[in-house]
Amino acid sequence: MKRLILSAALIALALPAMAGDAAKGETIFKQCKSCHAVTKPDGTEVVKGGKTGPNLWGVVGRVAGTAEGFKYGESIVASAVTWDEAGIAAWVTDPGAFLVAKLGDGAKSKMTFKLKAGGEDVAAYLATLK
Repeated sequence: MKRLILSAALIALALPAMAGDAAKGETIFKQCKSCHAVTKPDGTEVVKGGKTGPNLWGVVGRVAGTAEGFKYGESIVASAVTWDEAGIAAWVTDPGAFLVAKLGDGAKSKMTFKLKAGGEDVAAYLATLK
């Protein structure tokens, strides 16, 4: 029952993702750049950021846990999620709950940051980076 409620909550959080505002998301993304850079395949830095998290260039449409040069946790790799705006919006809101909803109890995320608001906007911004 707990998993069903959690899954419903994540779906409800993800539904507004289609209405995200990329311009707002670019501003909100400043909170993410302490861990994440956005670098084009040719090496051009779009957003200079940290290396704690993977490069987020082209993340929409990419299978979770597959960006080169980053060591992922077991749960995110096992999820085999293909990132879309709805999934990203749910992920940034609560990564641990996202993985539990996908994989069940015991799944955990290395990402501990939770975005309190604007997940749909960040997802819309990331969708522009391809």
